[in-house]
Amino acid sequence: MLAKNTHVNQLPELNQEEDVDVKTILNNYLRHWKVIVACTILGILLAYAASKVMTPIYKVNGSVLVGEESQDLGADFLGASSLLQPKNNIENEIGILTSYALTEQVVEELKLNVSYFEEGVFSKNSLYGNIPLNITVNWNREQLVGGMLALEVLSEETYQLSIDNDALYIYNPKDPYFKKELEEELEGLTGEHKFGETVQGDYFEFQVNNISGQPGEILFFKFSDTHSQVIKYQKAISVAPTNKLASILQISMETPIRKLGQDFINSLMRVYLERELSEKNKATANTISFIDDQLNGITDSLSYFENRLQEYRTKNHVFNLSEEGVMIFERLQDYEKQRSEIELKLDYYHTLEDYLLGETEEGLVAPSIIGNTDPLLNSLVVKLSELQTERLRLKSTYSSSTPALEQINTQIKTTRQSVLENTKSAKNNTKSSLAEITNRINQVEQEINKLPETERNLLGIQRKFSINENIYLYLLQKRAESQIVLASNTPKNSILDTARAAEKPVEPKTLINLVLGAFAGLILPVGFIFVRNFFNNKVEDPKELEEQIPTPLIGMIGKSPSKQGNVLTVMKKPKSTISENFRSLRADMTFLSPGAKKLTILFTSSISGEGKTFCSVNLASVYAMMGKKTILVGLDLRKPKIAEEFGMINDRGVSTCLSVGMPWKEAVKPSGYDNLDVLLSGPVPPNPAELLAQGYFKEMIGDIKANYDVLILDCAPVGLVSETKELFSLADINMYVFRQNYSPKANIQLLKGLVEKGGVKKMYSLLNDVDFEIGQYGYAYGYGYGSNGYHENDREESNWLGKLVGKK
Repeated sequence: MLAKNTHVNQLPELNQEEDVDVKTILNNYLRHWKVIVACTILGILLAYAASKVMTPIYKVNGSVLVGEESQDLGADFLGASSLLQPKNNIENEIGILTSYALTEQVVEELKLNVSYFEEGVFSKNSLYGNIPLNITVNWNREQLVGGMLALEVLSEETYQLSIDNDALYIYNPKDPYFKKELEEELEGLTGEHKFGETVQGDYFEFQVNNISGQPGEILFFKFSDTHSQVIKYQKAISVAPTNKLASILQISMETPIRKLGQDFINSLMRVYLERELSEKNKATANTISFIDDQLNGITDSLSYFENRLQEYRTKNHVFNLSEEGVMIFERLQDYEKQRSEIELKLDYYHTLEDYLLGETEEGLVAPSIIGNTDPLLNSLVVKLSELQTERLRLKSTYSSSTPALEQINTQIKTTRQSVLENTKSAKNNTKSSLAEITNRINQVEQEINKLPETERNLLGIQRKFSINENIYLYLLQKRAESQIVLASNTPKNSILDTARAAEKPVEPKTLINLVLGAFAGLILPVGFIFVRNFFNNKVEDPKELEEQIPTPLIGMIGKSPSKQGNVLTVMKKPKSTISENFRSLRADMTFLSPGAKKLTILFTSSISGEGKTFCSVNLASVYAMMGKKTILVGLDLRKPKIAEEFGMINDRGVSTCLSVGMPWKEAVKPSGYDNLDVLLSGPVPPNPAELLAQGYFKEMIGDIKANYDVLILDCAPVGLVSETKELFSLADINMYVFRQNYSPKANIQLLKGLVEKGGVKKMYSLLNDVDFEIGQYGYAYGYGYGSNGYHENDREESNWLGKLVGKK
């Protein structure tokens, strides 16, 4: 066969090479198409089966409308200083809804610390609602968590406990965020127990009550500490705005139990609104508490002076003041009312100052309760209240070391200092106002001294009663207003949609699973082939071999379909594909040695087993069948094989001729085929390299060349022995044999060394044992020979193999 043919309409060399490379890569995978298709179908089937047995997961959705703070009823009382100004921070609201504190409250309300299960086909299925048993756990002491316990109802009064999964841990309420593994035996847990009785041991204490359990019914359950459940449901909950511009938050949860998801989201939204309302009512509650403290002090004084006024009038028969006394009393009453309000302001400033110096977040009262009109102080108190509310929100979601909390703490500290400075300034101004009004009262009191004693005393008592009465009525009015505000407070946020589950499960996604299964089934064999090829260190691709070797690759010999390894393929199966391969190789020799009437061809390889003897025997056979007088000489003196292939006894040969001087013609044996003689290697000598180095050996080879048309030399592997290197000069053509999927790629370097450093001339390469059925090499072997009758031997063997597997 010719390795390189040129055609008139040949494509440019670069494009042809690229085309061959692509075909080579594709064919390398397509040769295994049956395995790839089978794995793909298997992947689809497994994905479909998995989709059918997987527990359906449903998505539960609820939504909350985050609204702006509206103007409350009683705003004339709290005025512009309302502690909760309009604030619509979507990110903060998301943080609150997913906070640890709210999730913990929901987990405790729904009693999710105990999980119930029933036996399923492949795994245990979760239960929620309508549980036939109720289990109460004492979480105030060390308790078993994790693992799985099995409960079998024996009767209406008794049940049997056993451990189904022993991956148990110990929860300690003193260290709720850490659990230690159970390392000792449990006593008193397994066995028979009575319903309603406490099951107690070193690391457990719980009670099982029978609601509707029937004898023989088996239920599984496990305990989980609150912290673990909170973390679990925090990850399960998803909160996001419906779009970037909307103030509607959608709360989602994926769960196999729709009822659980609905209850959890509804409880979470309810707790969220309750928390917001509680925060909003704090300011009004603090105001009412401040007013009540003031009323407690004034009530006794009012009763006392009311009794004194009545007694004095009765005793002295004086009921009304004179016209002059009424005028003085009205002026004095007005001044006293002003002084009372100023004293109330001063009392508030003392309270506010104590609050600021006390570093607490409770008890902050709006300045407007005492009629403060300072806009700066009002705005500072409002800002402080907002910052404190924001810190409470962030604390419920983030740790104290987060930058957001550190920043807001700094703002609170700065604002608190500003409020304190303004409070001190307001307190000093109020003291000045109090001194001024007190001076006016003193002036009026001097006028009172001019009145008669009886009227003067009556005016004094009535004056003190009127002062306390005015303060009392003022405080009652403010408390009533505050209570109205408290009663009218509503959350600015509201539940838009209660939780509801989708009609169809979101998982398993059958179509996606089928696609993934098909992809996995496809990629696994392809990946395996890629990895195998990547780490393959054997010669496989003829084109790759041709590009790397320093000699021309003049031919390829096909893989024999026979599993018996018969070397005499050409002689026994002259119409086989392999026979045609050797005929093509014989034709190539004419071009390699043009005009030569006699031809000497040497075969070698790198290692044993690459097929040099097979190639030597069969090339000699095709020359003999052509009518050429041919001799096959075995020069592998260390490991001879030719005698075995021809069924001869290796009793004499080259080693005999060189060691004892036997004439070579006496050592030659007929092969049993026309025009083909064999000179075996002979008995294995102790010094094969020295024998072949004799001058007589070259004379013998020259004499053989004179008596035969074709001389085939079967030499030892050049990579294993040294004597073969000395034989290259004796041949007209040197053939270096590689074997597909057998010869290491490192052998290429050995050939390069022979050619580039050893100076070997007329060296050519041959690839043996090629699988042409792969169809990836671009050589025209097997082109219709079977149908035209050329490869009848291959067809007969194939038919025999077909009959073996039941084909006609």
